[in-house]
Amino acid sequence: MSAPGAAPPAHPLFGAGGNLRRRRRVNRAIEISSTVAAALAVAVLGIVLGSVFLKGAGALSLDFLTKSTALFGESGGGIANALIGTGVLVGLAALMAVPVGLLVAIYTTEFAEQRIAATVRFALDILNGVPTIITGIFVVGLIVIPQGHQSAWAGAVALAIVMLPIVARTAQEVLELVPGTLKEGSYALGVTRWKTVVRITLPTAAGGLLTGALLAVARAAGETAPILLTCSIFTEGVVSTDPSQAMASIPFFIFRSSESPNPEAHTQAWAAALILIGFVLLLNIVARAVYGRSRRRMEA
Repeated sequence: MSAPGAAPPAHPLFGAGGNLRRRRRVNRAIEISSTVAAALAVAVLGIVLGSVFLKGAGALSLDFLTKSTALFGESGGGIANALIGTGVLVGLAALMAVPVGLLVAIYTTEFAEQRIAATVRFALDILNGVPTIITGIFVVGLIVIPQGHQSAWAGAVALAIVMLPIVARTAQEVLELVPGTLKEGSYALGVTRWKTVVRITLPTAAGGLLTGALLAVARAAGETAPILLTCSIFTEGVVSTDPSQAMASIPFFIFRSSESPNPEAHTQAWAAALILIGFVLLLNIVARAVYGRSRRRMEA
């Protein structure tokens, strides 16, 4: 023991060896590195958005949005058929993926055993990591080759496969945030488990579930590889809503226009890319706003 009045012994981490100063320098360096990395990520996004806006804004017009794609060898035209085709494809895909994804999430969080739930989550993570070109090839063998031609149904199935793990995993995370006291109170009143899910869990998590669906739609709207393989051979210059036939889409329009030797087609590709990015950004902003509001309500 030290004598009365003597200074306490130096802490091994904060002694005279300069450990405290070294820790502060390391902490400061990490803070600066993290800030620079975050600023770099935002800067890359800003550069991409700025480039697309500068190169594509000049081609935006009412005619560009209301006219169909110009036939081969013609100039002008627009993306009306591509806009409608993208809406049909994404809409059909959402009708397939969202209900299935929600049911998978409900099963794994409310009814399945822990081992089974973990296996399903792992499978969803693997499916989410599968390259979309592989998904397109799978749908070609499953639908396109048996029916003998490409179609919007085939494209929608491919997009639904892409959307499914996003919807399911997001819904799982949201359902797990629902306070257990709400469900326990329902069980204490004699309400069955499935009625508790329908009347308590789902309404409480509705905002977060909508967020997952919107994020999945945003992801599917920009997919190109599955569309190239399943829904890219269509009648030019025709606005079609028949899902049994292939139809135009914005991603394919961007791909084809960017490959054209015509400078006007390049400008139209930038304009279509600007519209697509704007749509995706809008959906992401809405999704995050809805999710933030839903999470605050569940944590209150």
